[in-house]
Amino acid sequence: MIFYKSLDEIRQMRKSGLIVAKVLDHLHKYIKPGVSTLELENIAVDKMKTIEENAVAAFKGYMGYPGSICVSINSEVVHGIPSAKRVIKDGDLVSIDFGVEFEGYFGDAAFSKVAGSSTDQKDRLLRVTEKSLYEGIKEAKIGNKLHDVSASIQDYVEGFGFGIVRDFVGHGIGRSMHESPQVPNYGEKGTGPVLMDGMTIAIEPMVTLGSWEVKMLDDGWTAVTTDGSLAAHFEHSVAITREGTIILTEL
Repeated sequence: MIFYKSLDEIRQMRKSGLIVAKVLDHLHKYIKPGVSTLELENIAVDKMKTIEENAVAAFKGYMGYPGSICVSINSEVVHGIPSAKRVIKDGDLVSIDFGVEFEGYFGDAAFSKVAGSSTDQKDRLLRVTEKSLYEGIKEAKIGNKLHDVSASIQDYVEGFGFGIVRDFVGHGIGRSMHESPQVPNYGEKGTGPVLMDGMTIAIEPMVTLGSWEVKMLDDGWTAVTTDGSLAAHFEHSVAITREGTIILTEL
């Protein structure tokens, strides 16, 4: 069942989304060689509490997940677990996913960045992945079909010869971290539920330099590309309204 939000609920979700945006913006400068992924976890939680004492890290304990953020490096696509033993190296491609619950509503977003020195190939992967997110957001408007969002992401990504991950998808968001509908990053234009006023969804393309296929590591959480190719991940939570699409997780 899809839950449609009132304007008051969307305003509340914007509060949660803004906390997420501020935390992720803060983390940008700490993604550098020599920093452990557990340090990034602690920095994120400290910043969240500084912004809003009553905010709660949404991922912590969700279905048993042990961290407050997901930190995925290089061929890791999503759900990398923060660890003191995992230290970022020069040239690592780091993806961070973070969610917040505040006063009963959730926000969720992600970004990727290269730590230290980069390459043209990595920079291109980041540009294409981030741009594909905004291509999807452009199609998230009243009267379109859900898979118009999906197809626009897939078409853009595959136009550059990159892979679009199919095993993990975006989702509805609101009073729960994951609500209906699922928002795949691939699909056929003109199919899926009609997008209507009050829908709130998280759009999150995950893009690889090679195959779209992934596998799980032994920790039961971290998903990696099967061919070892690099992956990037960008995400925003958005609200579809009569006044237009609102990005809830941007500054």
